[in-house]
Amino acid sequence: MLRMQRVTDWASNVFTGTPAMVIPVLVEQISGDHFRAVTGEPLSLEVEATTRDEALEKLRQLIDSRMAAGAEIIEIPVGAEAHPLAPFAGLLRDDPLVDPWKQAMAEYRSPRDGDL
Repeated sequence: MLRMQRVTDWASNVFTGTPAMVIPVLVEQISGDHFRAVTGEPLSLEVEATTRDEALEKLRQLIDSRMAAGAEIIEIPVGAEAHPLAPFAGLLRDDPLVDPWKQAMAEYRSPRDGDL
């Protein structure tokens, strides 16, 4: 089953001010008095400013304006989902009762396997 969730639907908490998501941003000084702030995909935004903080604020404004215009950032889970019993795998690995139990099952099945 493919589930798509809007990041803002589950991650944002407007009451506590928790951010909807965290976006990695590369900030670098490109000359003595200029900074560049760049995001990667899916936003691919780049701004330049005279201070680091100004560059980050300009970048935040660009992101906010794209979101206000209707852009969405969503997550799509891919790959196989874990088997529902996967958390129990290996649960009895070190249990001292497992070996006698396996032996008793083998003894019970041995004569019956010949009946097949």
